[in-house]
Amino acid sequence: MNLNPHLNLGILAHVDAGKTSLTERLLYAAGVIGEIGSVDEGSTQTDSLALERQRGITIKSAVVSFVIGGVNVNLIDTPGHPDFIAEVERVLNVLDGAVLVISAVEGVQAQTRVLMRTLQRLNIPTLIFVNKIDRRGAQYERLLESISEKLTPAIIPMGSTSELGAHSALYTPYGPDDADFTSRLVDLLADHDDAFMAEYVDDETAVSYSQLRSALAAQTRQALVHPVFFGSAVTGAGVNSLIADITGLLPAAEGDINGLVSGTVFKIERGQAGEKVAYVRMFSGTIRIRDRVLFGQGYEAKVTAISVFERGSVVQRASVVAGQIGKLWGLGEIQIGDTLGISQTPSERCHFAPPTLETVVVPHRPADKGVLHAALSQLAEQDPLIDLRQDDVRQELFVSLYGEVQKEVIQATLSGDYGLEVAFRETTTICTERPAGTGAAVETLGEPSNPFLATVGIRVEPAPIDTGVELRLEVDVGSMPLFIYRAVEEFRRAVEDTVRKTLRQGLYGWEVTDCTVTLTHSGYVSPDSSASDFRKLTPLVLMSALKQAGTVVCEPLYRFHLELPNDTFGPTLAALARLRAVPQASAMPGSLYVLEGEVPAVRVHEFQQQLPGLTHGEGVLECAFSRYEPVRGPFPTRPRTDHNPLNRKAYLMHIMGWSSAKGHHVN
Repeated sequence: MNLNPHLNLGILAHVDAGKTSLTERLLYAAGVIGEIGSVDEGSTQTDSLALERQRGITIKSAVVSFVIGGVNVNLIDTPGHPDFIAEVERVLNVLDGAVLVISAVEGVQAQTRVLMRTLQRLNIPTLIFVNKIDRRGAQYERLLESISEKLTPAIIPMGSTSELGAHSALYTPYGPDDADFTSRLVDLLADHDDAFMAEYVDDETAVSYSQLRSALAAQTRQALVHPVFFGSAVTGAGVNSLIADITGLLPAAEGDINGLVSGTVFKIERGQAGEKVAYVRMFSGTIRIRDRVLFGQGYEAKVTAISVFERGSVVQRASVVAGQIGKLWGLGEIQIGDTLGISQTPSERCHFAPPTLETVVVPHRPADKGVLHAALSQLAEQDPLIDLRQDDVRQELFVSLYGEVQKEVIQATLSGDYGLEVAFRETTTICTERPAGTGAAVETLGEPSNPFLATVGIRVEPAPIDTGVELRLEVDVGSMPLFIYRAVEEFRRAVEDTVRKTLRQGLYGWEVTDCTVTLTHSGYVSPDSSASDFRKLTPLVLMSALKQAGTVVCEPLYRFHLELPNDTFGPTLAALARLRAVPQASAMPGSLYVLEGEVPAVRVHEFQQQLPGLTHGEGVLECAFSRYEPVRGPFPTRPRTDHNPLNRKAYLMHIMGWSSAKGHHVN
């Protein structure tokens, strides 16, 4: 077994910064490939999808491996386009370190800021690589100032450039004889280490260059400081310096191969026979072929095959161990985000905002509706945030989106992989609902209006913003069903799942969030009552309580940062007003106006299209999700796709299989 240390490294960037080209250069420098592929020509190792090669962008994360100085590096190339931020989110859970790529020409861009904030929040050690120094317009000092101002002041340039903007541009790393470099390094390290500062102040000669490098490595591994490298993935300038410091400054994976099994699934794909293949990062223990492993919400299955990443290839192995990334077969119910064995990762999994847009997918041939549902279900396995919804009444399929580019990807994937031609309805905004007050309801066993062998009482209350849904119990243990107080997992999950599933469609059809749901009453008849009685009754009680509480519909807002020429300020401000944007601050540095504020998510794409004409093509817009805010005016509604427990008669007739001719009392 290969017991060399492992480093799971993410390559992240704003789209077109050159991270896929950098991946190719790293593989070439490590001897994994004999020829560097081209993004423009669609010949790179990690962009394997046809649409990726066609458009020259990364859509799905991809894993490749190489060896640096005895360290096995699993490099994960991630999408840079904001429409595919969910792919990046899943990768963040498995990284030991990251390289954030910035274009020397375009500089710090909107997605760069989003990525850096997230890397810092998750405390992921990060190196910064400024790419494209061979391109006309490449910057050095000005870009360092921008990085310090927009990303983090805790940076240290690791070398200098010459012939910037020319194909012959070079990068020269600093060494122990560079007095300015060592002085800046001391100042930076002292900012985060009082003991280091005290030692240096007492005797400047007491700290050697090797000690400075050791301190730099220690603080980089703690994500306190971020070394900055310059270079070109096309010419190779600066790449060797980056390679040397990837293992010198970033931490190797930790984990006991003999410990309890713990891993995280960050990607799902389908094999040639249609079987699920799970990409797992192992944090502890060893999984072997034919081992039975626990995963997700109590599932267990036998691993039938294993592959790991080694020296640019995927090779079959008998096991996958702590620190490695492996592909596992045999786990039919596995889902992205599932833990294998015990959890050793933070409970927070959602690092980016959820999708705020949705659309209806329509097959060109009505007869393809069933096949389309099956295909979209498989795509949702690979990207759960697609959040496939089916409206049984209207026979429509809804998918969630981050942006318009995702439509093209879904359309191309359905055509190429499934032979399905589809169109899309107009994209609409996904709103949410929050309780406006407190509501309560009870359905008692034995009452004529309650056909179920169960008593359920529920109270719904508002909760702090961004806290989601909290479930509580407030019942006498003696009156609780056995499946609750004896913690029989299957039935307990059935009750909780019913509450969460029901709350996906509130009074106006939007998902209900930021609320506390408390079970206040519970009763049963032994041995006749079943979990099914509670599952069927809970939606009626919950929605009755929610109706009493009332809800407020909230729409997503994006914060924006806009730079525009002074002479375009007036027309742009007027356009923002028409789009219901609210500028909150403005500044005028030199010949530019800077506007910041919030704009409804539904208007962002429209504004992006208008901006070039409004600003003579010189406007620079950055947008990112901000928050949800109550809708002004009439609340928008969303067509229901459930059995509508708000309509008691229709719900009971459907759930019980009754017809109006049977004369049941359902008022």
